[in-house]
Amino acid sequence: MRTSPHQIEAFTYAARERSFSKAAKALGISQSAVTQHIGNLERAMGVQLFVRRRTGLELTKPAQDLYLLSDRMCTAEQLVAEQIESYGALGTGYLKIIANAPSPALPLITQFSHRYPDVRISFTLCSWTIAMERVKQRDIDVAIITNPGSVESIYTLELVRSKYMAYLRNDHPLAERKSLSLKLLQNLPVIVPEEGSLTQRILKESLQRSKIKLNRVIEMSTFPMVKEAVLHGAGIGILLDRSFYPSRQIAMRSISELSEVFRTFLVAPADKCDLRLVRSFIDIAEEQVAS
Repeated sequence: MRTSPHQIEAFTYAARERSFSKAAKALGISQSAVTQHIGNLERAMGVQLFVRRRTGLELTKPAQDLYLLSDRMCTAEQLVAEQIESYGALGTGYLKIIANAPSPALPLITQFSHRYPDVRISFTLCSWTIAMERVKQRDIDVAIITNPGSVESIYTLELVRSKYMAYLRNDHPLAERKSLSLKLLQNLPVIVPEEGSLTQRILKESLQRSKIKLNRVIEMSTFPMVKEAVLHGAGIGILLDRSFYPSRQIAMRSISELSEVFRTFLVAPADKCDLRLVRSFIDIAEEQVAS
């Protein structure tokens, strides 16, 4: 059985959206047409491509391999269509953005949304490990990641440089100090993002070098949760500075063992950078960097 472009397109959009219904909406066809195309593709390949989960579609290994190729093909087709139609201004559209911290992602999204109000944006916070995996799997349009490392065929733009800081309420006894140390924190409640975060990785490396053990670690699922826990007096948070919108109730203090400077980048698959929505988002980021 031969495959058709419609089958590949239906599969690619279902993989992008992790949903048959969202793929149908994006393609302007019925959901039954999407499932039929994908069913025919599965029969042609002799493998299952998706597993239905409560949280959405999960790609099987053959689907992951196919998506790495099909997404590039659909991106190229989209570039051709945009060139032919010669868009003079952005209309409606959809942009998928991820980040491993609220800032500097949210200020950029805010600027983009104000400039292009009809563009639909999906924004997700995830751990550094998951963010990097999604970049490698081309499961995003734009990612904002600290220290992304080397990934094949990606565009990068440095946005900010920052260091790890201790976040604590202004009324915390240690807020009177100008700087702190990990040794000083070893018997105090310390709040960090979840396993897989860059923060946990860097913190563990520093603790090993310093031969220090933190005895009261509290893990939170996201950076905003760390901030909320600090505001509620649950402990002292450890995060990069400028990770989220500042609060007058929270003080930031340097940590002597965590003096390394980290760079946060805007990252996008290189072949998606000329797509009108991605290019417009990058333009806003470049404007912010220049200013």
